[in-house]
Amino acid sequence: MRYIFFGDENFHDDIAVRLANAGFERCADIEEASAIITFCTSQSALEDAYFDEGGFVQSAHPGAVLIDFSASTPGFARELGAVATVSDLGFVEAPIALEDMLDPRPFDEENLVCYAVAAAQGLLNAVCGRVVECGAAGTAQLMRAVRTLQEAAAVVSAVEANALVRAAHRAALGNGLSDVAISGLSEPAERMLEAVREKRFEGAFTAEMFLSELQAALASADDADLILPQAESTMHLVELLEVIGGSFKSPAALALVYGEEAECAENGLDWSRAEEVYGRGADDDDDYGYDDEEDDCGCGHHHDH
Repeated sequence: MRYIFFGDENFHDDIAVRLANAGFERCADIEEASAIITFCTSQSALEDAYFDEGGFVQSAHPGAVLIDFSASTPGFARELGAVATVSDLGFVEAPIALEDMLDPRPFDEENLVCYAVAAAQGLLNAVCGRVVECGAAGTAQLMRAVRTLQEAAAVVSAVEANALVRAAHRAALGNGLSDVAISGLSEPAERMLEAVREKRFEGAFTAEMFLSELQAALASADDADLILPQAESTMHLVELLEVIGGSFKSPAALALVYGEEAECAENGLDWSRAEEVYGRGADDDDDYGYDDEEDDCGCGHHHDH
């Protein structure tokens, strides 16, 4: 089978040999392609790839199969599947996830799990170490979103637990307080905590990719008229990491947002970028709606801190 690929070339570089060994050959001409494989890290890029003028839905020849590994929403998957059917195309909804987002080779076969609706078992088994079969259209993306929410919770729980221990230790220096062991975390959170403590802030799976998955999960919730405060807070933290220069760092670099400015600078992050983007000076009203003269509202917190 001949295929064309659109999206993150780093992902394709890692799966290309596995596809070739399974009998799949990449080509440049969509007229020659029996399969169109996509893995996009933004919803807008994914929508443009399929639905823009000259997109794959229009240009693929009848009988070709669209195979999407991206994280999107159940609604988008159902829409793409319906349009593909009308256009005499096949569609395989197959968002991927990582068993360990901190793996230095994140797209290795054994680290990839795929949630799949519809058939393309030969190709999916060539790419992923584990394929989870789902039911109706949209269910694979829903399962992917559920996994994203759990991963986000693991990341933040590890980062904030570590930040609390460090802050408490600094505050009690000289009083005999030493680092305490953080226990009770999930396995993904334990891996994240280990990466944070070892300062492994670089990685092939980036904050930009993590943000894309969070945005897809939150868009899925929005489609269901549901607000998810924890996931939204995590998304804003990752957005902040991107703003100060951490787009291409590992999600473990989120710990730097909780650290000292000097440590951020050592890792190539610049807090002045946040001032430029968010445009808030020390003399502005704080985020809670109190001006500087009204900081003492009686709640015990200093709102401008």
